[in-house]
Amino acid sequence: MAQFFIVLSAEKTRPCNSNGICSLNEGQDRLTLSCLMTMGPRGKLKDVQISESVIRVNRRMTYKDVARILSGDAGLREEYADLVPMFELMSKLSRYLRARRTKRGAVDFDFPETKILVDENGKTLRIEKEERNTASLIIEDFMLAANEAVAEYFCKRKIPFLYRDHAAPSEESIKSLKEFAGAMGFSLNTEKGKVKPADIQKLLNDCAGTVTEAPIHYLTLRSMQQAYYSSDCIGHFGLAAPYYCHFTSPIRRYPDTQIHRIIKDYLHGRTGKKVIAHYEKLLPGVALSCSAHERRADETERMADKLKEAEFMQDHIDEEFDGRISGITSWGIYVELENTVEGMIHVSNMFDDHYVYREKTYDMIGEHRGRVYTLGQQVRIRVIDADKEKRQIDFVFA
Repeated sequence: MAQFFIVLSAEKTRPCNSNGICSLNEGQDRLTLSCLMTMGPRGKLKDVQISESVIRVNRRMTYKDVARILSGDAGLREEYADLVPMFELMSKLSRYLRARRTKRGAVDFDFPETKILVDENGKTLRIEKEERNTASLIIEDFMLAANEAVAEYFCKRKIPFLYRDHAAPSEESIKSLKEFAGAMGFSLNTEKGKVKPADIQKLLNDCAGTVTEAPIHYLTLRSMQQAYYSSDCIGHFGLAAPYYCHFTSPIRRYPDTQIHRIIKDYLHGRTGKKVIAHYEKLLPGVALSCSAHERRADETERMADKLKEAEFMQDHIDEEFDGRISGITSWGIYVELENTVEGMIHVSNMFDDHYVYREKTYDMIGEHRGRVYTLGQQVRIRVIDADKEKRQIDFVFA
């Protein structure tokens, strides 16, 4: 059996320089709250311990360097020779954990994130995809494992807690997805209007590599409900996890800080009737507030990204790019470029015909020439406008 000490949070969470007390700097002691998981063969969880601890980082690494080490970079493998066996064991365990999630039916969309690079004055220099590499997958897999383990630990002990829940899709959205998948030649298994995560993932696997992969992924994502915080543990549909919480990022997320307080009360024996009653009264309101603030923060981040994308595209007016159709509405077609920048072709700028949006098939058809535009279709566009104030980018077909 292999034991991994996954230390995922700094003790000090008051406002401060993130490179100071909150950062795991090389060679310095740090107070932490740790989830220690003992894993058996093929990543099966054997034991969980949660404790306050002190750690010292031996070497501070980057995702890129660890990924290069695992891909066989001779120079880096020699430089970090004492750590290579550990990285390889971590990678092996990561694959086991991912395989176990896949087997139970977790849904994996694997959409790339947007990376926006700016100069010292904040001007956008470059926008690119930020793909997950082997090292980032290791951390992601370990964090998911810790979040599940902590949630299960406290749920089974009936301690009031703050969970990260994700409900199953509504019957209406599943019906729409099933009809669309059927029209594309694929089936979605349902039972009495309900669906299991494994059924969703099977559909995604079945359509992988086909021309309908993008539209089915898009509609599947649209069918999903939004995850939220709750004092009730209903599980996480997308991860196919009966227990889930956010434990690993107390410096970035308040919900993590809240459950750290609960964990410390438990570790120090402060879970009498009075404390339990306090948390039972407090947590429902905390959950609602955290969910609302998360949605506001997500929207703020989205709007900030749109502003920087529009700023970047102002320097590319009249240039042509390849992209794919990422959304279709009655007022126009959204196109995502290779660097993840998204703009819209308004129906008023589709000059070759009068186009009509067909809601059931999520496509747009020209009334006279019969040309059809579908989700995921590769297209060539030209940039005609980019407005920072409106956070809007306008394309036309090239």
